[in-house]
Amino acid sequence: MDYMVFTIFLAATVGAGATGAMFPTGSWYARLAKPSWTPPNWMFPIMWTTIYLLIAFAGARVAGLPGSGYALAFWAMQIAFNTLWTPIFFGLRRLKGALLVMAALWVAVAGATITHFQVDFWAGLAFVPYLVWVSIAGALNFTVWRLNPNEPVLRISEL
Repeated sequence: MDYMVFTIFLAATVGAGATGAMFPTGSWYARLAKPSWTPPNWMFPIMWTTIYLLIAFAGARVAGLPGSGYALAFWAMQIAFNTLWTPIFFGLRRLKGALLVMAALWVAVAGATITHFQVDFWAGLAFVPYLVWVSIAGALNFTVWRLNPNEPVLRISEL
């Protein structure tokens, strides 16, 4: 694995993760009705840090390998939707809109998992925790939307 390539993939994940700092959960999220199975708040940064390291590793493992075009395309797609979800959910407070992004993110992560496995076993395996976590996050997003049907959205002018 080329460590410079790993650093580039890691930089992309840090950029996606930076949206969490730009749009923190805050009191708005704390007061939302959430299901009893919601993971504790301390788990989110641990999971995302682990996932970002794993997917940077996965991307670096397949980069430059024959037949990696689809894997890299799905990698780019998942990081784009990953970056987009936080500003929509926490920034604009559009629970339903974030759910649509989450659905696209899940498809992208599933595609990345499959195509990374096709190129390199360890790269595919590195995506498995992400697919599990995004499945949980998608169910959580859906349930929060259902439990808070009248939650007002934030207008861009209110930011």
